[in-house]
Formats: sequence, structure tokens, C-alpha cells
Amino acid sequence: MKKLVLIFLLVIIVLAFYLVSKFKGTLPAVLPPKEPTQSKIIPNDLGLNLPPGYSIDIFATNLKSPRDLTFDREGTLIVSIPQEGKVVALPDRDKDGKADNSTILTDKLDRPHGITLKDDKIYIAEVKRIVSFNYDSQNLKISNEKHIIDLPGGGRHNTRTIGFGIDGKLYVSVGSTCDVCVEKDERNGAILQVDVEKGDQRIFAKGLRNSVFIAFQPESSQIWATEMGRDFLGDNLPPEEINIIEDEKDYGWPFCYGNKVIDTKFSKDVNCQNTKSPIYQMCAHCAPLGLAFIKSSQFAKEWQGDLLVSYHGSWNSTKPVGYKVAKLKVDDGKISKEDDFITGFLQGNQAVGRPVDLIFDKDGALFLSDDKKGVVYKITGKN
Repeated sequence: MKKLVLIFLLVIIVLAFYLVSKFKGTLPAVLPPKEPTQSKIIPNDLGLNLPPGYSIDIFATNLKSPRDLTFDREGTLIVSIPQEGKVVALPDRDKDGKADNSTILTDKLDRPHGITLKDDKIYIAEVKRIVSFNYDSQNLKISNEKHIIDLPGGGRHNTRTIGFGIDGKLYVSVGSTCDVCVEKDERNGAILQVDVEKGDQRIFAKGLRNSVFIAFQPESSQIWATEMGRDFLGDNLPPEEINIIEDEKDYGWPFCYGNKVIDTKFSKDVNCQNTKSPIYQMCAHCAPLGLAFIKSSQFAKEWQGDLLVSYHGSWNSTKPVGYKVAKLKVDDGKISKEDDFITGFLQGNQAVGRPVDLIFDKDGALFLSDDKKGVVYKITGKN
């Protein structure tokens, strides 16, 4: 009896295999294929990929390595171009989604990077100082240069990024002079707090090798900053970071990285337990730069409050990484998920663009600088 049962089961199995092989490809799947949730090729010639419902176009071109972005009260985009010593205004008075022209505000500064506006003044961070000018938003002119503070020399990382907090203080990110070292001037590898009226400055937070960009979280007014880790530890170390910057905290560099990990290639006799861990760790060498919190009627409702981050792209990795804009899901002050928002800056192993800074205008459109292609993009949505 057992033999008959076994023979019967064998026949059933053989028949099943025969039917599957015969009708393979004609039977419906048990579940419908999942629709892509990441991105699709946009219908233009830029070669970039965005999620459905979003489009991208070039707002301004023929800019040599545009970096930091800000808007004046009239809605004119202002851009720093460090390589040319310039800060330019890009008005769009006819509202056609393209800059009318590029108006030079100044072209005599030492690698100006960070720019911000307050009380009809524009503040500009050069490598070794911060200056302010009176700013005429109607005629796009600046005047009456005023020295605010001196800054330490640049060395390896010469970008300085600035922004005013709700406390009226100016916050300044100053990169390190080296890949990994103990700085002679403690203001390198730190974020400073500046009283622009008195000209006073102090170290607000330290242990930050190169936090090139900062952003203020709208609900909490916390300072969030991207952070580039050191080089020459291989393709997978150390992770790049996003940190919430707090007063008098030490974020680890040059002795520690990531979640209190000792950099044994630099120094073994250290304790990292009192350092501040990042809120989020991402791929090593992907070079996070600009970051912007989503607060836009043109973006999906479920995305409001999430974070967009530009990954400028690697140079110290055997395989290129980064070269995209990512969307990070923010839940109760924590990052729970990462998705691609814009890709296509990397074609094979060839970088055709490198995204830098991100900013929303008052209508909810997103602007993105690309310092390799020399353009500023405008991203719009239909939500």
C-alpha cells in the first residue's frame, strides 16, 4: 500500500513539473508586480531620474561651480561661486522658470561660500573672514562692506557655511585643515556661534571634520549638519554622517567616528564614550553636502518634514558612490528610511554632474546647484 501511495505522489509531482514547464509565462502571477516606488526617467534630455509626478529643468546655466543658495525677500535666487570669487543674483522677473540673467553682486572675494540675508544685509563667508554688505533687492546691488569676524585659514577644507538661528546668532561651519589631525586652531573642524553686532565668536560644537552645510529644522529650530568622514580607511569606512548640533558637544573627529568608534589608524589611546553620535550614518565617501527639510505644497503630503540631502559623490573610493539627491524619512527627530529622489548624475563610472545645495522657494519649488555641470536646476511637483 505504501508503495502505491509513493508511486501516486511521484506521478503527481512529475505531472506538475510538466504543466509548469509547458505553460510557463502564460499563467498569471499570484500577485501583480509591484509598481516602482523609487524613480523613473524624466521626459527631457537631462538624463536625470525623479519619482513620478516631479519634473526638473535648468533654471540657470553657464555658472562656474555654483555652490551655496539663498533667496532674498523679492524671491531672487542668490548663488555663491567660490572659484571666481563671485556672488551672483539670478532674477526671474517674468516668472518663466528661467533666470533672466546673472547679475554680479561682487567678484572680489576670497572663495566666498556661505551666504545669508538678514535685515536688508547680506552676509558672506570667505575663507578667512565674514563680511556684510547693505543689500538692495530692487536693483540687485550691494554696498558698505563691513568686517564681522576673522576666521582660521582653510587648508584642505576652505568652505565656510553660515546661517542665522532663531536666537539671532550667526552659526558658522568651519572645516578642518587636514584629513585627520589635531588642529592648532580649535575653530577648525567646528561650528562657531557669532554675535554679529558685537563681533564676538565662540566654539559652539567641535569634532566636526567637514560639516559643509547646515540647516535649521523648522519645528524644533535644531541645527542639522552633514558631515564628511576622513579618507584612506577603505571603501566602507568611516560612514558619512548627519548630526544634530548641540551646544558644547564633541562629535568625535579626529579620534572617533560613527557611533563612538575609535579611529585606531590615528590614535588608539582615546575614549569615545563622551562623544555625540550621529543621528544617521550613510555610505562612506558619498560626500553629503546640502540639506533641506521638505515644506512644500508641490511635494507629497506624506513627505512633509522629511529631509532631502545632496550626495556630492566620492573621490576616495574604488567604486563611485553618491552622486544623487536622497530623501530621508524623518520620524520624531529620527531618520527611519532612505530613498533616492534624484539620480542620474553618475553614468556608469562617469560623473556628469555633482549636486551641491538645496533650497525651496516661497512657491514650494526646489532649487539645486550642480558645481560640475555649472547649472542650477529647478524641480517642481504636481501634488
